Amino acid sequence: MAEQPDKTKRRIVKKAETVREKAEKATESSKQPRRLQATKRRAGAPFRVLGKVLAKLGKFKPFRIIGLILVPPYIRNSWRELRQVTWLKPKESFRLTYAVIAFAAIFGALVALLDFGLDKVFKEVLLK
Repeated sequence: MAEQPDKTKRRIVKKAETVREKAEKATESSKQPRRLQATKRRAGAPFRVLGKVLAKLGKFKPFRIIGLILVPPYIRNSWRELRQVTWLKPKESFRLTYAVIAFAAIFGALVALLDFGLDKVFKEVLLK
């Protein structure tokens, strides 16, 4: 009997993208208009109603023109950037806040101990 050759599939490895290819892809994607992504968290009910009313007013051309005149570009761009921020969940915020407070307390205690120790050493050395 003739043995049949092993017909295992060979793994195909894709060639890694070069820096130039990545840059070209980035410039192609930057030519397309970017849409701001809405954050996952939603505002409360009163703010939703207020937002809908203000959105309708914003589409009204005179208010838009007045807004462009009165609100400087810096503030408009800052607001646009803030809408792109991914905010932490409250539970994670509290956890990180407690970590910072604990670190500050421990570090403060270490500095106080070092200060107390050096104060005693210098009083013994310099005053006697």
